[in-house]
This record gives sequence, C-alpha cells and structure tokens, in this order.
Amino acid sequence: MRKNTDAILVSRTDSIGDVVLTLPLCSWLKAHFPNRKIIFLCRNYTAAVVSSYRAVDKVLTLEELTNNNEVERAEFFNSISTVIHVFPNKQIAKWAKIYRVPERIGTSHRFFHWWTCNQKVNFTRKNSSLHEAQLNFFLLQPLGCTTIPLLETIGNYFADFQPQSCPVPEEWQFLAATTFYILHPKSQGSALEWPIEKYIEVAKKLAEQNIHVIFSGTKNEGEAFRAAIPQHPFIHDASGAFSLDQFIQVISWSKGLLACSTGPYHLAGMLGKRAVGIFSSRRPIHPGRWQSPGKNATALVFDLNCARCSKGESCLCLLSIDATTALQALLNV
Repeated sequence: MRKNTDAILVSRTDSIGDVVLTLPLCSWLKAHFPNRKIIFLCRNYTAAVVSSYRAVDKVLTLEELTNNNEVERAEFFNSISTVIHVFPNKQIAKWAKIYRVPERIGTSHRFFHWWTCNQKVNFTRKNSSLHEAQLNFFLLQPLGCTTIPLLETIGNYFADFQPQSCPVPEEWQFLAATTFYILHPKSQGSALEWPIEKYIEVAKKLAEQNIHVIFSGTKNEGEAFRAAIPQHPFIHDASGAFSLDQFIQVISWSKGLLACSTGPYHLAGMLGKRAVGIFSSRRPIHPGRWQSPGKNATALVFDLNCARCSKGESCLCLLSIDATTALQALLNV
C-alpha cells in the first residue's frame, strides 16, 4: 500500500558538472512546493555535492538503491509521489513504474520512457540554443513551470549551495590563509582539453607574482601531467590529494579556478569563485550550452565564429587560446 507522501525524487546519476546544473531544479521545487520533501538520486561520487545543497532534503545514491533488497526498494518508491528523470536511466525508470510512482516525468525522446513514464515532455537538447541548466527546467512543465528561467536566475539559485567546513590533509591546511588559484588540466575525457604546457605557462606567470598555484586532478590524471609541473615553491601538485568534499573546501578557499568544461569548473562557479572555462565554439559543447551560470564565471573561446566549429566539424581551435588571455581572465583584469 502506498504511503501518504508528497516526496519528489530528482534523478541525476551522471557526472559532477551535470549534477551541479541540475541542482537549481531543487531550488525551484522547494520554492513552489515548500511542504514537499525533495530527494535527489545521484551516484556515490557526487553525493558530497548534493548533500551541501540546502534545497535537497535527502540524498540517495544509486549504489544504495541498487543494493537494496526488493522489500526495501518497494518501501522507498512507495514513499515517492513524483519522479523526475533528468538523466534517463532505464533501470530507475522501470523501478518507478513497477512500484507505481503516481507521477513519472521524463523526456519523450527516450524510447523506454514511452512505457515507463506517464508524463512525457517533448524537447530536444542537442540542437537547442538554450543552456543545459535551462533545458532541465522543461522537465518541470508538468509541475507548473511555464517559463524557462534566465541564466542569471539559475545562478542566483546557487546560493543554496552551502558546504560545511571540511578538514583537509595537514600538509594542505596552509591554503586556508594563502592567496592561490587552482589549475585543473584534465576532464576524464568529458571535454576538449587545453594543453598542459599552457597551464604550466599560466602557473609560471602567477608564481612570478608570488601567487600560489595548485594543480588538481585525480591520482590517475596527475600521472599524465605531474612530471611536467615545474619545481617552484609557489607551484604545487595536489592531484589525488583530496576527496571530493575536501576539494570543495579547497575551492572555497581559492581565488579562482581554470579548467575546461568539467566538474571542478562548475563547482567553482557555484561557489561564486572566479571560474574560467576553456571552450570550443562547436555545438553542442559550446559555452552557450555549458558555461557555468555562476556570477563570477566566464568562458573563453578562440573564435566564436570559427568556420569548422560552426559546421559541427571536429576542430581544435581552442588550442590557440594563449596563456596570457587565460591569465587575464583568471585575474579578472
């Protein structure tokens, strides 16, 4: 028997940047349905981000849900009245239907949503001129969202991101009282990447001004660029040094972050830091779709009117963005 509940489940089980750009939905839902419980379904590795968002009442990970037995899973879905499939996941959609969640919202462009969802929203992401964060709001139409918010409004929702203070390893605690910038060269394959040599050029220019620089990334990513990092008292290799919640703390201490279109760039933007993203102008990976809506975030492209990019052809024109331009954007000069 279904419980008497008004809980809304927002399902987004992919990467950090995508989760960041979905969280504003929860702010809208909390503002319009203050008495409904907002539950966010994500993966383990993004839970530290979601748990710091005050418009989310509960975080559930896909790993937890998958490991639940049938009775536990049925009990959970019986506590949900609405599920919003922001990131289509066939298994989650099947469960929501099997356990008879009353309102199941998904895009009409996924075949399996035609038999698992009873509210199908017709919109396309690939060729849209709207930002990814704006596109997510189409899925709120069955709940009364009649106007897609401006990016400025979405950026204002980021005020709901309020991470708690998190202890970092002792060797990195000096950062709390240090002026520093973060350079994040890799993207785990999620974006076109700027060459490590250019990040190093930026690092050297900052170090010349007695400004500390932190190179960040996973342990495996660090192995790809660690040997190239110059030995300098103001340049530090922090790849593999932090858990995600610790990294969020470090970003909050920083002056800003330089990266391509990847999760840390969006975290810095959500924290209100100077977040500079290196982008291609090619659709659908252009900044119009993926730039951080954060109030101090910006995006760099080499040529907004690049002929190859405008045709959707493979193009590496972003490699032509020079280190001085990136440095000036980072310093906001």
